[in-house]
Amino acid sequence: MQTIQAANDNNRPATDYLEGFIDEKKAADFLCQSVRTIQKWRVTGFGPMFYKSGRSVRYRRCDLLEWATARRHGNTSQYSA
Repeated sequence: MQTIQAANDNNRPATDYLEGFIDEKKAADFLCQSVRTIQKWRVTGFGPMFYKSGRSVRYRRCDLLEWATARRHGNTSQYSA
């Protein structure tokens, strides 16, 4: 009979990965969009939450994933503008 070891600090990168900050280029890649598109979304307030410090814009992967998941549809009749 095999025993299962408890999770340790070496098993935490998945959480750290989602909580980490990425720049707008990586965020655009994550969402399969262009950088210009997510820039427009920021201006209009349509896009995912972001952080801004000076001229630097950063996103957390978990915010991007949450935003994208909220826009998931099973068919076109589920979409409401």
